[in-house]
Amino acid sequence: MITATDLDLEADAELAEKLARTAGELLTVLQRSGLLEGRALGAAGDAIAHAFLLRALAEARPADGLLSEEAPADPARLSCARAWIIDPLDGTREYSEGRTDWAVHVGLAIDGEAVVGAVALPGLDLVLCTRAPSPACEAPARPRMLVSRTRPGADSVAVAEAIGADLVPMGSAGAKAMAVVRGEAEIYLHSGGQYEWDSCAPAAVARACGLHVSRADGSPLRYNRPDPYLPDLLICRPEWADRILAATSAARR
Repeated sequence: MITATDLDLEADAELAEKLARTAGELLTVLQRSGLLEGRALGAAGDAIAHAFLLRALAEARPADGLLSEEAPADPARLSCARAWIIDPLDGTREYSEGRTDWAVHVGLAIDGEAVVGAVALPGLDLVLCTRAPSPACEAPARPRMLVSRTRPGADSVAVAEAIGADLVPMGSAGAKAMAVVRGEAEIYLHSGGQYEWDSCAPAAVARACGLHVSRADGSPLRYNRPDPYLPDLLICRPEWADRILAATSAARR
């Protein structure tokens, strides 16, 4: 039986997908224009995508809370059961360098849980969304673990060694999370410090696709809290979750 809530979430997912796609298109036009380079390009991209998403969400969901990487946290959102949590440009460095491993995150947390999400990968002309989850594909015998291309975390390196995983460097958090969704890797373990906007939309998409999603100690991810700092994340194929959590615990002793 389809309920009114189901229909509301379907509309929210459709909105998230459209917003992430459009923001990605705006960013791609700017990136390819050649008008700006380096830090100036990254700063302009952050500002343009944020301004668009802020205005669009204010029009489409005026009663909902909002948390964005590009704006001071508004305490009024804490009284909202529904809060949109966005990263207008995840991977500003990669974007400013002309790479493709950057993303746009549009997530919706309801009562603290990441329920709806869309992650645009404009460099690949893709948007992954909770509205149309991807089926799991066959995994190789030796797992692949995604890590930061510039500063792989010590925990991730130690866990990879413990479980015999190959390290795969990649840019933004969204790009890494969606690489697991797309079957390009089996594990994304991060312990070097993140915020709610880094993981809300990717976590919602990954969970909709049947992947394990949690903090690095196995506890649930919670959103729309007074302090948006949410430093660690594990997204992986379910069959690897117990081994990774055990290896992470051992690495931290």
